[in-house]
Formats: sequence, structure tokens, C-alpha cells
Amino acid sequence: MKIIRFESDDSRVYTGCPDEAGMARVIDGNLLDRFVVTDQTKPVKQILTPLQPPAIYCIGLNYQRHAVEIGLELPRYPVVFMKNPGAATHHLADIEIPVCCAKVPEVDYEAELGVVIKTPAKNVRPETALDHVLGYTCANDVSARRWQRHAGGGQWVKAKSFDTFCPFGPWIVTGDEIGSPDELDISCVLNGQVMQESNTRDMIFSVARIISYLSESATLQPGTLILTGTPSGVGYTRNPPVYLMAGDILETRIEQIGTLKNSVVFETP
Repeated sequence: MKIIRFESDDSRVYTGCPDEAGMARVIDGNLLDRFVVTDQTKPVKQILTPLQPPAIYCIGLNYQRHAVEIGLELPRYPVVFMKNPGAATHHLADIEIPVCCAKVPEVDYEAELGVVIKTPAKNVRPETALDHVLGYTCANDVSARRWQRHAGGGQWVKAKSFDTFCPFGPWIVTGDEIGSPDELDISCVLNGQVMQESNTRDMIFSVARIISYLSESATLQPGTLILTGTPSGVGYTRNPPVYLMAGDILETRIEQIGTLKNSVVFETP
């Protein structure tokens, strides 16, 4: 099942299941508890983020080929950081190059598989971790590299938390339709050119292992979004480097989920 959150022509926001005709069957109830797909349909005027996550966890250095391309040893444990939930933005929305990055705009792309938690998860084992998953989505961990390397006090949160730096969507595909999240083709396309192309088989830590690790004595709340790492091919590793610029079109594609598409603009001062 595909689940979207959308604005309709009556200016109200709904959750629903989209069709190919630009309509959606309205979902009644709590998406993270009990819900029913009704027979009521509404036109989809604008797709929003599938939900508003209370927290966004991210895993760094989680693809083997990506670790090789930046010359780092494979981590023994998941590398964890967080993004400001306020960075979330939706399919077809603009990614803004921040004013504070305008002089040296080293803003990079990172295609990632997103995981949405359905039920509270604490101290879960890998064997049962996927039982806590509502579904999966396309996401991009947009990153301001100069801030990440030089202006973040040695940590990454600021560099990855600017407004619009976490596009995800266009929908959530429920776990029953995905099968194994660890066997999905994933790619990033910039202005029609494939920049990243891999499969989640290359992940060092599986989705289940990541959930289990994050839940150790720390409850993952319903609606939490987890970004599971990015494959090789990011912009700053290229020679010459490739960074996002105003006018670019960025696409994040994941097998069985779809395509998240965003344009790039400069933030208005």
C-alpha cells in the first residue's frame, strides 16, 4: 500500500492511498495505530511529506563502497547522528542552498532509504525489529560539506539540518509490499545523469540491525524517520567535486518505492 499526506482542493490536509488519476482514497484513523482506507476520494492538489516525524535518525558510512571511496575503515557499530525534523520537505519542493553557504556553496546530495517506525521500539532484537516498521520511503540527506568539515564544531548535525535538507517521499510503501529492505536498487540522478547507483545489499548494517541498535535503552517513537546511509558517488568525492546549484533537478530513486524529485534554488535572504 502506498500512503501519502496531501492537500486537496478544499485546502484541507488528508492522508490517503493515491491512484494514477490524481485522486486518493482517504484514510480514516491514526496512521501509526489503527486506520481504515475509506471509499471517500479526494483530488490530490499537492503531495506533502508522508508524515511529520518527531525525530530523524541518520546512519553515516553505511555502504561498503562509500567507505572505500572516502578511504575509511568499515565501522564496528552504526555511526549515528540526527537531523532537525524542521529540515523535512516534500516531493517536488525546492531544496534551498542556505544564505550562509552562498559564498562557497558546497551542498551535496545523499540518496537514502528511509524507514518509518510504526510502534514504540525499545530494546528490540534484530529478529523482530521489522515488526515495528510502518514502511519505507525515498529520502535524501542533503549536506552542507563546508559546515560539516569546518563549521560544525566537529559534529554533523548543523551541516545536515538546514531547512529543506531532508526531502522524503513522495509516499510510504508499507512493509508488506517491500519484502526485504536489504535488497533494493537505489540511485541518485542529477539533471538526468546518474550520480549514485547501488543496492541496499551493500549496506554494512541491515535495516533490522540499525533499528535494534538505535532502540538500545532508547525508545524509538511512532513516526520516527530513519535514514539508513548513502551509497558511493556523492559529489564531494568526485574529481572535480559536484555540488548542488540553483536550477538543478535532483531525483532519488528506490526500487519498489518510486522517485522523489526536487529542484534546487538559493534561499531568499
